[in-house]
Amino acid sequence: MVIEPKIRNNICLNAHPLGCAQQVKAQINYIKAQDKIKSPERVLVIGASNGYGLAARIVSTFASGASTIGIGYERPSTETRTGTAGWYNIESCKKEAEKEGYQAWNINGDAYSKEVKSEVADIIDGNLGKIDLLIYSIAAPRRIDPETGEIYSSVIKPIGEKYTSKTVDFFTGEVKEITAEPATEEEIAHTVKVMGGEDWRLWVKTLEGASLLAEKFITVAFSYIGPPFTNPIYRHGTIGRAKAHLEESVVEINRTLEHLGGKSIISVNKALVTRASAVIPGVPLYISLLYKVMKAKKLHEGCIHQMRRLYDDHLFSGGALRTDYKGRIRLDDWETREDVQKEVARLWERVTTENVSVLSDIDGFREEFLRHHGFGMPGVDYGKDIRPDIF
Repeated sequence: MVIEPKIRNNICLNAHPLGCAQQVKAQINYIKAQDKIKSPERVLVIGASNGYGLAARIVSTFASGASTIGIGYERPSTETRTGTAGWYNIESCKKEAEKEGYQAWNINGDAYSKEVKSEVADIIDGNLGKIDLLIYSIAAPRRIDPETGEIYSSVIKPIGEKYTSKTVDFFTGEVKEITAEPATEEEIAHTVKVMGGEDWRLWVKTLEGASLLAEKFITVAFSYIGPPFTNPIYRHGTIGRAKAHLEESVVEINRTLEHLGGKSIISVNKALVTRASAVIPGVPLYISLLYKVMKAKKLHEGCIHQMRRLYDDHLFSGGALRTDYKGRIRLDDWETREDVQKEVARLWERVTTENVSVLSDIDGFREEFLRHHGFGMPGVDYGKDIRPDIF
């Protein structure tokens, strides 16, 4: 079939297998063109099919030569239906790693479940012995509690008061106001249950209990803060409450790792285009303006650049870990520079439907969103008739 993007309400419902493979290769080629990084050799990435998790696995493999296990929860392709972008990404990454002689295992399943934890433990025990690094990068809409079977669903809502903000439809270019109603207490609790630190703690506890963590083991989870004008929907909203819980989990995890000389770390990353950010009120407009400003200042980074900087400049630089007052690595340091945020705020006040294409990088937002789903990649013949189940 000829595969074209199917977009509904700023959500892409399909993916292009060759385009996804090409964007994975592009990230790999970038890393291979850089210097090698001396870092852990046995890595588990939980949430390895998209974004920062995928990029971390690529850096681990192609900068450090690590053996990796990647977990995703994606819809596989069939003869008549495309898989998700994450399905093609994680399969492409494994294929490219094995092509160059690196060990790589994929697990497509619910990372919250006991079954997947047990499957990962068996792979580590039978093939790697122990792991040195665990990257935790889950963004999920729901979670089934492994003990009770209760289903929890996450929401993206403000807390306390409704939130009204400018936003942009990045396909039409229309700048408009949007209002989000405040979350209920139950929705807040559910979002923390899904996106907070409980499952991260369970992963570390499970693997430590099975003696599968190496001396000096490191685990990293990703967070985000953002600018003041998105605080009500993000940092001070339900997702922010979950991120706060994730960050607070460092204390308990460090107690678990103390006898190994290990540590858990939060990395606060830069705002980037993701499937989630495309539908958060206000965020597409903020990112479009941010991209405009950071590209002009030659500060822009994608996921792969951020992850290489995380490994090379922070985790495995050989020097003391540089953190903020809460002990977090700040990969959002260029985004939060005063000159960057001052210019973004100035543009935010001025931007309208009529000038959005000039004041913002809405074209770049749209292009990146489509490329996340395998569309618009250079070197891919999108008119070619292909099978969706090539992986």
